[in-house]
Amino acid sequence: MQQRAKKNIAPKAIKRFWVYDIIQAPVMTEKSYQASSQANKYSFKVHPDANKIDVKLAVQEIYKVDPEAINVVNAKEKGRANRKLVKKSYKKAIVTLKKWDKIDFIA
Repeated sequence: MQQRAKKNIAPKAIKRFWVYDIIQAPVMTEKSYQASSQANKYSFKVHPDANKIDVKLAVQEIYKVDPEAINVVNAKEKGRANRKLVKKSYKKAIVTLKKWDKIDFIA
């Protein structure tokens, strides 16, 4: 089988955005806190146009760690109460780090 050649082109979001625009904020819930302490997985709210490659490069540059795997999920909105939107939809990235890497959000 013939393999495709890798292109040395910067990902689309890195060209247009600053790395701090790609990773907007950490998502700190009970579920994400438990995943970070047990499975070394960290959740981030990311730009809607960002893909896995953009998130990986941004995490490497900001936190100086090497991600092992990245999953990207579109979190849906949470309905309405009294004609107001309870929670807007956003894009979330779950970053799995190698076992010796850690991200400290408090320091």
